[in-house]
Amino acid sequence: MISFPNAKINFGLYITGKREDGYHNIQTLMIPINLFDALEFVEAKNDSFTISGIDIPGDPNQNLVIKALHLVRKNFKIPKIKVHLHKNIPAGSGLGGGSADASFMIKMLNDYFKIGMDIQEMQNLASSLGSDCSYFIRNTPQIATGRGEILEEVDFRLPGKYLYIFRPDFSISTKEAYQGIKINKKPVELKEIIKDDPNNWKNSVFNEFEKKIFKDFPAMEDIKNKLYQSGAIYASMSGSGSAFFGIYDKNPIITREIQSILIHTQKLN
Repeated sequence: MISFPNAKINFGLYITGKREDGYHNIQTLMIPINLFDALEFVEAKNDSFTISGIDIPGDPNQNLVIKALHLVRKNFKIPKIKVHLHKNIPAGSGLGGGSADASFMIKMLNDYFKIGMDIQEMQNLASSLGSDCSYFIRNTPQIATGRGEILEEVDFRLPGKYLYIFRPDFSISTKEAYQGIKINKKPVELKEIIKDDPNNWKNSVFNEFEKKIFKDFPAMEDIKNKLYQSGAIYASMSGSGSAFFGIYDKNPIITREIQSILIHTQKLN
């Protein structure tokens, strides 16, 4: 069985509190985009896991795909399988590639082996693997609160707009991004803010990781500025970085400098 886990981007990301469990409460809108990994498994005599494509740092046995498999096996009988993951979504970019891979693995196992889990059960499993893993079970525009596991579907579309995604040649870990982050104690109504004209989002929709990360990585702020210079009506870092996205009314003229870090384009529906 094969599936194609997709990336996501964040419109706004607000850090609203520190939790007793060590996590932070957030508010963000996540939307799926057409940037894909490929994940496949077949039944086999022995378990195996192979990876191709973009390099993934760390122990393959700690990959979220394998963690998802072990988690499902704790609750259901799953035979031995051979798993292959082709990475196209860069790690450490704030695009959710690892989380998508894990959630798609849960959905694939559920479908292929006719386990019978409903969406809520799959979301509960996925949320134990990572804060934004459960998002990819429904994989629709959703506002996430709590540590990212409380999800509300919203009608969010940008028909006719163009999405461009850029990623510098380095990663930012989520742990690194949270170090020294300031808590936003002001009430945020992101659900209402995003109803405004997209041309106004520059002054009303914020990713609160940016202020801290721009201090640590000044080149990141320069990238965002260049997206606005190229005609973006809205530009932001996605998640905890390091990827940025720009929303445009038309296909932009991209300078050679940022063309070198362009990784994805699509026309939005």
